[in-house]
Amino acid sequence: MRKLNDFPYSHVLVLGLAKSGTAAAEVLMKDGKKVRINDKKATASDEEVIRLREMGAEIIVGSHPLSVLNDIDIIVKNPGISYENPIVAEAIKKEIPIITEIEIAAQLTDATIIGITGSNGKTTTTTMTAQMLTQSDQPVKIAGNIGIVATEVAQTIDNNENLVLELSSFQLMGIDKFKPRIAVLLNIFEAHLDYHKTLDNYKQAKFNIFKNQTEEDFLVYNANDRSLIDAVENSKAHKVPFSVKERLEDGAWMDETSIYFRDEKIMDRSNIALMGEHNYENILASIAAAKLSGATNHGIQTALSAFTGVKHRLQFVGKHLGRMFYNDSKATNILATQKALSAFEKPVILLAGGLDRGNEFSELIPYLEHVKAMVLFGETAEKLKAVGEHAGVPQIKLTDNVETAVQTAFDFSEEGDTILLSPACASWDQYATFEERGDMFIQAVHTIV
Repeated sequence: MRKLNDFPYSHVLVLGLAKSGTAAAEVLMKDGKKVRINDKKATASDEEVIRLREMGAEIIVGSHPLSVLNDIDIIVKNPGISYENPIVAEAIKKEIPIITEIEIAAQLTDATIIGITGSNGKTTTTTMTAQMLTQSDQPVKIAGNIGIVATEVAQTIDNNENLVLELSSFQLMGIDKFKPRIAVLLNIFEAHLDYHKTLDNYKQAKFNIFKNQTEEDFLVYNANDRSLIDAVENSKAHKVPFSVKERLEDGAWMDETSIYFRDEKIMDRSNIALMGEHNYENILASIAAAKLSGATNHGIQTALSAFTGVKHRLQFVGKHLGRMFYNDSKATNILATQKALSAFEKPVILLAGGLDRGNEFSELIPYLEHVKAMVLFGETAEKLKAVGEHAGVPQIKLTDNVETAVQTAFDFSEEGDTILLSPACASWDQYATFEERGDMFIQAVHTIV
């Protein structure tokens, strides 16, 4: 059993179970820590609750009493729990440290960590980076916000391997000593303000990815994002920019025909399988991170010539009677849907809608020029309808959910059309996750195809 490298706390409150909380609690107990667990939604009869209690955890379920803070040295908080939660707010008043499971994961391993964050493109960039390293015979595992619990992976990864972590702002708010050997900062766009309250709070959470880095580390960042250029100025890490617009002496860049790292040509753009102009930033970021980790040009070429995307991110689902179906359920904000719409020139039927976070969606208007119809659902359906009407979209239909939207979209469609699910919203008004929403879309498409 691996021990935590630097964790001077003896009594830990794990707030919220789910996968990450369960994994963290197990590690802490095996390390000899006294663990108290509090989860409002869990019940005493849950299998995981019974098992963790048998391992020695003190467990309080069904409510969030402030008494769970008694004698606690530190809190390991589920990333989804708000800092306005009464227990969290009280802990802040008492100056009890609050971390997320990602900090525990980093304490378990000396493997090379590549941390990737940004408002959009995290999953694609994480997956591509890992594939470039794999094709270069560099051992690698992926984890984090991509759906794989980092603490579980960190317990088994060898020190000579690379650990590629997709990191959300929720996870990064709860770090203490965590620092990746290579940090990748893709972009910043207004998102998750229901959680962070202000854009500045959101940015500062993202910027935590490089706050503990030293001169021995690397910071890969988007040289075309002004807010990032200003933010990274005070970073101690060796800065490695990427740009789709200009040549860079110490970074990844492109011209009209080719992709480069520093002064070295990596490959022709024509050999890249992934579609969408917006993905070039993700590709450049992945190349920079992979090259810094020892990837070969051949490995990068092999990966990029075969990689067509990840599930729920502009995923090609199928073709039927000349209609192309794409699942972009991971587009949980406006910028992601803008980029998805920019990837297509053919007439598009857009399926969108979901949780209402207060956005008005006017930023979508310039991207709706080639949208021939919108099929809308969820809490934001009426808002998106108003935007579509303002943009002059010929046909707009409100429907119950993603499943009914697919049939409605097909009824509107003609040969040569693209039917695109790109919601511009989180899924939580109707679906537990964006993955569930995307799976429902895929299932509905398969009933037609």
